[in-house]
Amino acid sequence: MAYLRLGDIAPDFTAETTQGTIQFHDWIGDGWAVLFSHPADYTPVCTTELGTVAKYKEQFNKRNVKVAALSVDPLSDHFDWISDINETQNTNVNFPLIADENQKIAQLYDMIHPGASTKATVRSVFVIGPDKKIKLTLTYPPATGRNFDEILRVIDSLQLTAYRKVATPANWKQGEEVVILPSLSSEEVAEHFPQGYREVKPYLKLTTLK
Repeated sequence: MAYLRLGDIAPDFTAETTQGTIQFHDWIGDGWAVLFSHPADYTPVCTTELGTVAKYKEQFNKRNVKVAALSVDPLSDHFDWISDINETQNTNVNFPLIADENQKIAQLYDMIHPGASTKATVRSVFVIGPDKKIKLTLTYPPATGRNFDEILRVIDSLQLTAYRKVATPANWKQGEEVVILPSLSSEEVAEHFPQGYREVKPYLKLTTLK
C-alpha cells in the first residue's frame, strides 16, 4: 500500500453519502475540504464528534471548507444514527456521511490500522486544499475524541501560510503575531511587511498582519 504524504494529490473516489452520490474532487470544487473517519456508527465518542462538527458547520463555511465523515457502515445505519446524534447532541447533522462498506475509500486513505482494529477505521483527518493536495494529516486512536477547535486553528494557519510569506508559531491563533519567512531578503521583507516587524533574532522576525 502506498502511504499518503503531505503534498500528495488526495485520491479521488465516487461514494454514496447521506446527501447523495458525490465525486470527491468535484464535490470539493475550488474550496478546501476536511475528510475524517470514525470507527463505527452508534458509538459514543463518534456521536459527540459528529455532533460537534454539525455545530461548527458555520465556522467551516466561513473558511470555505466542506466537511465529510466516513465509516465502513452502510448508508441505512448512517441515516438511523443521525437521528440519535441530532437528539443527544442537540444539533442537526448538516454534512455528508460517506458509506464505505467495502472499505475501498478506507484502504485508499490508509484509515484502517490493523494494530488498532482489523476492520474499523481509526480517527483519521485529512485537510485538502483547492489544488486537491493533502495539506494536513492527523491520526487519533479510537478511544480519543478529536479537538475540532485545533482543526479549525490549523486550517486558519494553512490558509494564511498558503497565501502570505509567513509561518505561524507555537499555539498561534488568528490575529496573533506571525513569523516572517527567514528565506526572504531584507528588500522582500520591506516590500511585503511595510507595517514593520520586531526582530528577536536574525532568523526570527515577528509581525502582525494588516
